[in-house]
Amino acid sequence: MNLNLRRMTADELPVVLDWAAEEGWNPGLDDAAAFHAADPAGFFVAEAGAKAGGRIVAAISVVNHTDAVAFLGLYLCRPDWRKQGIGHALWTHALGHAGARTVGLDGVEAQQENYRKSGFEPAGRTVRYAGVLPGRAHSGIGPVLQGDLGTLIAMEAGATGYEKRAFLSAWTTDCETRRTLVCRAAGGVAGFATIRACREGWKIGPLVAADRAVAAALIETCGRIAHGAPAMIDVPQSSPWLAGHCRALGLVPVFGTARMYRGPAPVPGPAIAAVATLELG
Repeated sequence: MNLNLRRMTADELPVVLDWAAEEGWNPGLDDAAAFHAADPAGFFVAEAGAKAGGRIVAAISVVNHTDAVAFLGLYLCRPDWRKQGIGHALWTHALGHAGARTVGLDGVEAQQENYRKSGFEPAGRTVRYAGVLPGRAHSGIGPVLQGDLGTLIAMEAGATGYEKRAFLSAWTTDCETRRTLVCRAAGGVAGFATIRACREGWKIGPLVAADRAVAAALIETCGRIAHGAPAMIDVPQSSPWLAGHCRALGLVPVFGTARMYRGPAPVPGPAIAAVATLELG
């Protein structure tokens, strides 16, 4: 088969996110630019030969967050091109971009054995909770201020075990459909959360909070932004209180993934945290 495995262009990433929407992944309305900023060299496509019109038929991302950790996502193959080895060829090609880094992924649990064959081992589970959130204003919660970025990146890295500097620099910059809220207490940052509009409803992530009261306040403030529309939070196994709080708010589990790593798994810290995005970690 005449197949060209190459880097994805920035203009192609929105097309791939449309594929993700067709598969029911429900991406955000403005994910593309922030995703690409995380590692412009970390997005790949399989392009069919001239006889097939030269169109892209599969995609994947392997984003290098640090010198030690990368994250794999956006692994998609168009339905009429499956079972021809295209996805596996692109997978192997893209993983080369990570070099010797530990590589993480959030995959559907039905594919866990397939990922094991490529050296990935489970490190926990992530559950998506969805429903309508209560909305309430809280004093001390406001926008990101100049000088906050380094603190937010460090807090999130402390919660997850690895830093996402380039990604979070873009992700926490507000745009028309995405906002980041910061909770300030005793003169410092006690937590933050990003909420973004998606093809359907809203998603909250990351959420990082020093304690339960801060987490609850951030979620209620996000509820004001969602304004009665469904909201989703991806809760890792390392944050059991957050899972319980979501259930107490009436949110229900609608989806689950297996967090897996090839290489030494990062160790999550004690903060209450929700996943930023299943595509980039």
